[in-house]
Amino acid sequence: MTAPRRATDTHCPYCALQCAMTLTQPDAAAVPGQAGRPALPVTVSGREFPTNRGGLCTKGWTSTELLADTGRLTTPLVRGADGELHPAEWDTTLDLIAAQIRRIADDEGHDAIGVFGGGGLTNEKAYQLGKFARIALRTSRIDYNGRFCMSSAAAAANRAFGLDRGLPFPLTDLDTAETVLLLGSNVGDTMPPFVSHLQGARARGGLIVVDPRRSSTARLCADGAGVHIQPVPGTDLMLLLALIHVVLSEELYDADYVRQRTTGLDELRRSVSSWWPERAETVTGVSARNIRELARTLAGSGSTYILTGRGVEQHVDGTDTATAAINLALLLGLPGTPGCGYGTLTGQGNGQGGREHGQKADQLPGYQSIADPAARASVAAVWGVDPDDLPGPGVPAVELLQSAGLPGGVRALLVHGSNVFVSAPNVQTVREALGRLDLLVVSDFFLSETARAADIVLPVLQWAEEEGTMTNLEGRVLRRRRAVDAPPGARSELWIMAELARRLDAPGVWSLEPAEVFDELARASAGGRADYSGLSHALLDIGADSGVAIEAHWPFPVGSLGTPRLFADRFAHADGRARMVAVRPRTQQTASADRLTLITGRLLEQYQSGAQTRRIPELTEKRPALVAQLHPSTARRHGIADGDGIRLSNSRGTVRARAELTHDIRSDTVFLPFHYPDAESANLLTSDRVDPHSAMPEFKRALVQVSAV
Repeated sequence: MTAPRRATDTHCPYCALQCAMTLTQPDAAAVPGQAGRPALPVTVSGREFPTNRGGLCTKGWTSTELLADTGRLTTPLVRGADGELHPAEWDTTLDLIAAQIRRIADDEGHDAIGVFGGGGLTNEKAYQLGKFARIALRTSRIDYNGRFCMSSAAAAANRAFGLDRGLPFPLTDLDTAETVLLLGSNVGDTMPPFVSHLQGARARGGLIVVDPRRSSTARLCADGAGVHIQPVPGTDLMLLLALIHVVLSEELYDADYVRQRTTGLDELRRSVSSWWPERAETVTGVSARNIRELARTLAGSGSTYILTGRGVEQHVDGTDTATAAINLALLLGLPGTPGCGYGTLTGQGNGQGGREHGQKADQLPGYQSIADPAARASVAAVWGVDPDDLPGPGVPAVELLQSAGLPGGVRALLVHGSNVFVSAPNVQTVREALGRLDLLVVSDFFLSETARAADIVLPVLQWAEEEGTMTNLEGRVLRRRRAVDAPPGARSELWIMAELARRLDAPGVWSLEPAEVFDELARASAGGRADYSGLSHALLDIGADSGVAIEAHWPFPVGSLGTPRLFADRFAHADGRARMVAVRPRTQQTASADRLTLITGRLLEQYQSGAQTRRIPELTEKRPALVAQLHPSTARRHGIADGDGIRLSNSRGTVRARAELTHDIRSDTVFLPFHYPDAESANLLTSDRVDPHSAMPEFKRALVQVSAV
């Protein structure tokens, strides 16, 4: 007899495309011995949805394998006197954490307690974590791994538009585009279903990809489908300044749009006057002819979109580079114009929602500034506290992590949804810093590299075991639904925060129900740039139950129908105009005969630090160990053959990898994926220098020496 099966509509646990999927499993009640555990096998199928149209990538298709992983954490772990982690009871463990927090706060002050969050947490958990930090721990020291991902794009959008939403239009708008310029984004590997939205531009020969590598996305430009521009790594800003120079000097810009909807043209014109295409060619390696042709193509198209990704943003001038892309888009009259637009492609699953509701050091829910007295008063009223009791702005992620154990820094750190032992820049310094802490508490569902180093590990729920919401790259709020039962012993982070808040005598309400937490989030966000006040689980479920996708794009104030397309009539600055902000390049070191430029990025099969995807054999069998891509001419110069072991080193560290020779990369460049742990972490080589506007570290450019092992 076949057991009854139940199906649950939800969304993928990985990237910000948040592909719709359906999970199907035998009813636990019909399978003897499975009550209280995920009834297996759980099968996954793609579900029709505007973003993925039923498609999934290899990560999505294999996502349910982790629900039965034998390495799942199911009990708290506490490090004993022998230096090992040992199972412990929940009450005893939480009492220990609360006592340690009290002791450190009494001795060093509340800012000696730090919180590090993640862009994969649901909106409910991200919101509650920010609230927990500020009124239970009473600390300003909270930030999250989105600082490593979206902060430069966010800073650029905020100063240009007055508002930061990754895509200010629905993704399906790209379907009819004639021209799409992709700067520093490899969607062919990072979010493959996205590629379906580029087919219209490809059919018209209008896909333009800027990337030092001939990535899977760049290869989509072959056979007349578009153009691949392959600049020197780290020179995207100069390339954009040259494009702006051509648009202005040849009067290709939309004069009416610029006059009516922007400010800053005169200063912008002066700032690019020295970046004529021939000069840019000497720096970027892109020919002056190609620069002029590209500018004319963008200006001459009736439907143009400019999209940026981490490749141009994760630099010390990342905010300025994203700003230059926005300046180009504004000159061409793209933002807010039907059939045109500018956007940035959020990477993490809830990278958008995660930064909107209180995980960033300077923000309260609704994307409100923690330094704004009106916002403080409004949020404090929802939380039931005095606004004067709320801490002020904290410090960004790199500074927070590296302050660990130092005078004036944090002495305890609570980590949620992040694996900083792999993902942080100049990662050896972060590993050493966290080793100086009095207390490191990591909440995770597997023993990640960061969890292995913790004093206390708390087992939490996986994506398919919890209710909640996520906000995808379009600013669309989506319902995540519980499809399977959690294993006994794992707990929701909402429960953990409530239990610790009670032990710390924190004020406020600490609900365990995600729908109730979302309702509170909605009230706290009211009036903010990311206003969710008109949304609820019940409203989102109307669309989910009917099979019709609710267009729940924020801002979604009470009485609203949402805002799928922003900036149609005005921008979010008080005068309604966008700002064109003049930016200028900084001097930087360049590659040479004995030093190559290291760039980092993702593989199709892996995600972020790999803490989840490295556990799935199907995803690791192709590349079980670190591989470095080199150009054949570079390899010959260094005496390296395909498949050889090589050493990459600089003043920060050394990494060993296997060489893969390919003509798809520039001869002055070497590529490493950043998913691998321990001694194979690419971030042993990356710089922790940060962008002055966003505090984004420079992941995408480091000089290294390469030699055969």
